[in-house]
Amino acid sequence: MQILPAIDLRGGNCVRLRQGDYDQETVFGNDPVEMARKWAEDGIEWLHLVDLDGAKEGRPVNHGVVKDIAEAVGVNCELGGGIRDEDSIRLMLDDSGVGRVIIGTKALKDPGWFREMATAFPGKLVLGIDARDSMVATEGWLDVSETSAIGLAEKYADLNLAALIYTNIANDGMMQGVDQATIEDMQQLAGLGFQVIASGGVTTLDDVKKLREANEAAPNLSGIIIGRALYEGTIAVADAVREAR
Repeated sequence: MQILPAIDLRGGNCVRLRQGDYDQETVFGNDPVEMARKWAEDGIEWLHLVDLDGAKEGRPVNHGVVKDIAEAVGVNCELGGGIRDEDSIRLMLDDSGVGRVIIGTKALKDPGWFREMATAFPGKLVLGIDARDSMVATEGWLDVSETSAIGLAEKYADLNLAALIYTNIANDGMMQGVDQATIEDMQQLAGLGFQVIASGGVTTLDDVKKLREANEAAPNLSGIIIGRALYEGTIAVADAVREAR
């Protein structure tokens, strides 16, 4: 399994939110590029970048910082937040140096467009499913829909997508671990054929171990995003990489 350290960008700073709440923000640094270099030195293959301003505005906002990160580190970068039209996809892939882009809200609200973009950019789009109680949340986690995570994924199982990122927003940023129900959701998604990346709640090496063990039953559960735990120091990237492998 791969470890993907998360760098969440807001106002050019490296921050973390609790449960996606913009009013519960902790700033962990004003130099995201240096943070990215630090994680890259520990043997990772991908960085997970989130444009929090973009998620709220519905368009890329921190793409300048994203480009600086992509140019500074020798690892692949994926980016989510505010990617809701073709121009934004091209901006990220062609101008900002990211290897793949994550689309969540627009995949739920405009299935025809998402299919068109997946065809135009084969293997470059990641379906981002953020869920609370297994139901899809959108608009930067501000709204919860009436669509189940599994139901949304099933609609797109035939597409050539790079991956599917599944985030339980009830766990995200709370430092409370990954619950079994979320792991079972991820295994079910992996069974649809997606490369599934786990996100939300990874707090200790025991969480990494649980996900690695879940991977034995569902090999397509292939990645783990870690955010706040890295900044709080409850997990070191190098240790997580070893445990995941």
